[in-house]
Amino acid sequence: MTDFLRHKHTMPSPFKNRANRAIWLKLHRYLAFGAGIFFALLALTGSLSVYREELDELLNPHLVIEQPQGAYQSLDKIIASVKKAHPERYGSWTLEMPRTSQSMMTAWYDKPRETYFELYAPLMVSVNPYTAEVVDSRFWGQTASTWLLDLHTQLLAGQAGWRAVGVFGLLLMTSVCTGVYLWWPGVKGIRQVLKIRHQSGMMQLVFDVHRMVGLLTALPLLLLACTGFLLSYPVLLETLTGSSGMVHGETGRAITSTAIPNNHPTSLEAAEFIARGAFPRAKLRRITTPTGDTGTYLINLRQNGELGQRHPFTTVWVDRWSGHIKEVRNPDRFSYGETLSTWLWPLHTGEALGAKGRLAWFLIGLGLFFLCVTGWLRWLYRCGLIKDKAVDFSPVRKQFNRLAIMLYRFSLLAWRGGALLLRTLMPLAIQTYGILLHRFKLAFNKNGPPKS
Repeated sequence: MTDFLRHKHTMPSPFKNRANRAIWLKLHRYLAFGAGIFFALLALTGSLSVYREELDELLNPHLVIEQPQGAYQSLDKIIASVKKAHPERYGSWTLEMPRTSQSMMTAWYDKPRETYFELYAPLMVSVNPYTAEVVDSRFWGQTASTWLLDLHTQLLAGQAGWRAVGVFGLLLMTSVCTGVYLWWPGVKGIRQVLKIRHQSGMMQLVFDVHRMVGLLTALPLLLLACTGFLLSYPVLLETLTGSSGMVHGETGRAITSTAIPNNHPTSLEAAEFIARGAFPRAKLRRITTPTGDTGTYLINLRQNGELGQRHPFTTVWVDRWSGHIKEVRNPDRFSYGETLSTWLWPLHTGEALGAKGRLAWFLIGLGLFFLCVTGWLRWLYRCGLIKDKAVDFSPVRKQFNRLAIMLYRFSLLAWRGGALLLRTLMPLAIQTYGILLHRFKLAFNKNGPPKS
């Protein structure tokens, strides 16, 4: 009897498990109701921002070079053209190399007076690299693609919005974890929860698809939420890893010139050539002009193996007056903490995974948007605000069957045509081969082996 009571007290109570599930379910719902609209907004804007440059070129066809010809103009000629178009803007400019052969080169001016007090709103000057012609000048945040990215990163609310997005990333991690916990049926019930049941009505189908999409996107969403949170609060990772100056967009400490100003300053082309001496196989991504007499050239390169495509961390500082390399930042020599910091942005944007990774991240964002919408539909149904209805796939099934029959007939026709063509051409090919072989033998017997 004593053993039975002891065993009874050690057995897990089903009522306790149900109580825990109810608590997690409430937390999952409260997160969906309280932050779901922001989850959906961040998901949709994040998906579109994955293809920000492509979207900008789609909406602005004049920024696409239809027929690229020749080589790029020199960096010095391009920067001279930019300064001629904006003679009143003094200080440093950054030239960013084109994304493709049909893309514009972009000259960035960080703090224009028109948007000086905004969190981030540089001037973007689009330059044709083949002709050095200034095609367009726009401010960040005043184009559709940059406005979407600001909405995604800071909710159009400046620094406070930037911090709020980090909090929503933390809440999203909690929501994903609670969703996985609620989904887990135990080993014996996995097969049951993987079923998609459309015979039981629309709401059951919505619920099943919601669970399936949530399961497939759980790990990527955790990665995106975690990297998004750390991008909003980079000091946390710097404190944990002991790294500093590795925030996205930063270049570390300021490097100043110690040479005496002279009448023969180093040109952009020369500075870029000098920087390549340290990394001969690297590709130029951007170059920043010096500010004042003590400024230095900042040349940003990308080595093979760096995750960042648009914002790599290989950097060379070249003295404006002496042409000497002042300092080099080589990611191959980073500590583990610094390397981890450099991964945040390319992992969050998907560029670290290449074209397929960007597409996957685009779909993951749409998946989160779908989860939010289907979650709201499920809640509206439980509240009696919408009604369930039967799911009828018969019209779709008829169209699918027609398409399948058409594809089958086309493949059968193609197979028969290919076989007929092969039967027709094969004898002709054999006959041609025989004629050529016979002529070769005659030439060989008459003149000996052909000379090479």
